[in-house]
Amino acid sequence: MKSFTMAAVIVALIATPALAQGRRGHQQDKATEKKPQIDEKAYKAALDRIPEPKEKYDPWGITKPVDAGKKPK
Repeated sequence: MKSFTMAAVIVALIATPALAQGRRGHQQDKATEKKPQIDEKAYKAALDRIPEPKEKYDPWGITKPVDAGKKPK
C-alpha cells in the first residue's frame, strides 16, 4: 500500500507541469484585440517628404583611403 501511494504521488508531481502548460486561455484575448488602422495616404505622403540623397551612401567609405582607386606610377 505504501508503494502504491508513493507511485501515485510521483505521477501527480510529474503530471502537474504538463497540466499547467495546457492552460493558455488568456493569450486568446490578446489576439482578438484590434490593431490600429494604417493610413496609406499619410504613409505615402511621409515617404514623399524624405529628401533624395545628393550622393550615393558608401558604408565602407571611412575604411578606405581616398586614393584607393588610383594606381601609383
